[in-house]
Amino acid sequence: MPAHNAQGAILHERYRIDRVIGQGGYGFIYLAEDLRLSGRYCAIKEVSYDPSLPPELLKESREQFQREATVLARLDHPNLPKVSDYFSIEERDYLVMDYIPGDDLRTLVSKAAQKGEFLDEGDVLEWARQIGDALDYLHSQEPPIVHRDIKPSNLKLTPNGLVKLVDFGLVKLLAPGEVTITILQGQGTAIYTPLEQYGGDSLHTDRRADIYAFGATLYHLLTNQPPVNVRDRFLDPLSLPNPRTINPAISTRVADAILWAMELHPDNRPEDVAQFIKALTGESMATLRNGSRNGSSHRQAKIGKLEQRLIVIAASLGFLTLLLTLLRNL
Repeated sequence: MPAHNAQGAILHERYRIDRVIGQGGYGFIYLAEDLRLSGRYCAIKEVSYDPSLPPELLKESREQFQREATVLARLDHPNLPKVSDYFSIEERDYLVMDYIPGDDLRTLVSKAAQKGEFLDEGDVLEWARQIGDALDYLHSQEPPIVHRDIKPSNLKLTPNGLVKLVDFGLVKLLAPGEVTITILQGQGTAIYTPLEQYGGDSLHTDRRADIYAFGATLYHLLTNQPPVNVRDRFLDPLSLPNPRTINPAISTRVADAILWAMELHPDNRPEDVAQFIKALTGESMATLRNGSRNGSSHRQAKIGKLEQRLIVIAASLGFLTLLLTLLRNL
């Protein structure tokens, strides 16, 4: 990875770097002062590209960054940071967005666990309502936007009680007929990543991938434990404990809704975020699932041979190499 910009460096003749506040395989995230707006601080996400990429793919990736940054800059929602600018410097691209103060939800769940406590279900459901509102807004755009990296560390609780979805790192625009290259190449965070996203497959990733990650995030927040990762669940579909076995204070309604969102096959999850929120907050699960595309028949059916299940799931999603990939990584 290229070295990060030094403290005090000025980017785009406007943003003075204060410090690095995050990093990943793509580059760094900086806290920076906006020299044109006195007292305003922003978060700047840096995107570095693999220098070994073929020139045509590098060009396509950078053009995709420009298209996606343009769309993100048009978004306006109270639970999303505002993207205010984007620019390029030599071989790096930059996305400028609001800096969001406060603890992320991973920090809050860790603090609760250290005290031997669980987060309050009512608080978590209020956060879920806000997260769901933001995701519904993203999924309703034209073309729809899929976040692809919902997790506790990407959700911040501001001092005034707003939850903000702070990272657009793997955002994907679902433009019809277009082979999509994401702003940052990646697969999401394995613990929260659904089966269809695990192998890096873009063709089969849609809003239901966010619903899985949303459910996995709520599972972690309410149990103090990250869920079993999808690779292990793929090999043993019964390996995910019901969250109530870890935290009996979780209501049956909420536990059932979370497990519905975390179904291995996307066709068996809620069709949209609104349906998931209804399940979390009290509408009859039976009514909702009967209205869903295929319900949860594969969970209710008797589990056959492991090999048959692996082949059926992988084949139905079009993953000709997924099974070999998962087994090779064991």
